[in-house]
Amino acid sequence: MTSLSDAEPHSAQPDPGAPKRRGRARRRHTVGRVLLAAVVVLALATGLSVVFIYRHLNGNLNIVDLTSQLGTDRPDKVKVEGPQEPLNILVMGSDSRDCQGCNIDNLTGGGQRSDTTILIHLSADRKRAYGISIPRDSAVDRPTCTAEDGSDIPGGTHVLWNEAYSVGGPACTIHQFEKLTGVLVDHYVVVNFEGFRDMVDAIGGVEVCIPEDIVDPAHGINIPAGTRKIAGQEALNYVRERYVIGNGSDIGRMKRQQAFIASMAHQVVSAGTLANPIKIVKFLEAATKSLTLDPDLGSLKKIGNLGYQFRGIGLDKIQFITIPNEVDPTNPNHLVWTPAAKQVWDKIIHDEPLTRRLATDVISAGNVPGSSSGSPSSSGGNGTGGSGPDAQALEDAGLCT
Repeated sequence: MTSLSDAEPHSAQPDPGAPKRRGRARRRHTVGRVLLAAVVVLALATGLSVVFIYRHLNGNLNIVDLTSQLGTDRPDKVKVEGPQEPLNILVMGSDSRDCQGCNIDNLTGGGQRSDTTILIHLSADRKRAYGISIPRDSAVDRPTCTAEDGSDIPGGTHVLWNEAYSVGGPACTIHQFEKLTGVLVDHYVVVNFEGFRDMVDAIGGVEVCIPEDIVDPAHGINIPAGTRKIAGQEALNYVRERYVIGNGSDIGRMKRQQAFIASMAHQVVSAGTLANPIKIVKFLEAATKSLTLDPDLGSLKKIGNLGYQFRGIGLDKIQFITIPNEVDPTNPNHLVWTPAAKQVWDKIIHDEPLTRRLATDVISAGNVPGSSSGSPSSSGGNGTGGSGPDAQALEDAGLCT
């Protein structure tokens, strides 16, 4: 995986008594929805001069090397023009049923279940960033992957995308992604659900616009309509609910989650957060406790360096889309990628801007639907192509129009 510079300050030499950060992958990781917000704020870590804080936060990170499970037949990276090379970061999450507050659907039994996969693509010129969501109900041909003990995990034909994480964790999902898209993954990140809640709380909540009361007694969810900041369990319920909001589809929920991430990123870089050192440290504490990463991204300094590379990208050029899809003709409850999906991945491979035709229903961090940060109609007017969600798409996602 692509290496980032790790020139740590002299005063922050490893503490012999500090906990080791390299180890086996935790088996229960959830919801990778907040990488972009976390990366932006973690950049501030490079400016923290207190050695204790640096060591403490650095020691929170869980570093897991998946190289041996990914094999040697990975995609090549196309050479492109630019001052740096483009970066592809695969964000993964799962519906772990075990961690406190994670079992929103009140299901029985333990284990990890894939919930979210988002590719974060950072262009070589550092002028644009895409967050491309892959529906967990996408029917795909999963390749054989490698388990932690080196044994083979059999693949499957026309199986759901999220099965890869269930049977083989992050490594199997990365392998599946690379084989189906041809896009090389430079780094991976998994964020757990409890950490997500703590990050939202640390910045004082995230603003959302809820068009109608969300009342789901079967899952203990009751969220009043209105535009305001939400935090804690209410925020978890909001990003997870799908049964009584919008059109009840997972695509609608994904679009609502994209809007929440965009609003969170906007909140993180606002003056009220950046000017408050207590909020910053609390956010960093929650974020670092939540992250599992590869060794090439696995230190506060490296994450900070990556975050610093986002400095020249305006919030309106951080765009979220869903990979083009349609209803599976063999099963109305599943989805399949359309031919346009291959065009999206080809654009990513060659580090080219997505055209307006490919980037539809775009949500940007600079223009969050229904919020005070801007109007959704302007999200496509940033010179990188794409068009914002129309009224029907927003309604289907349970977002304000």
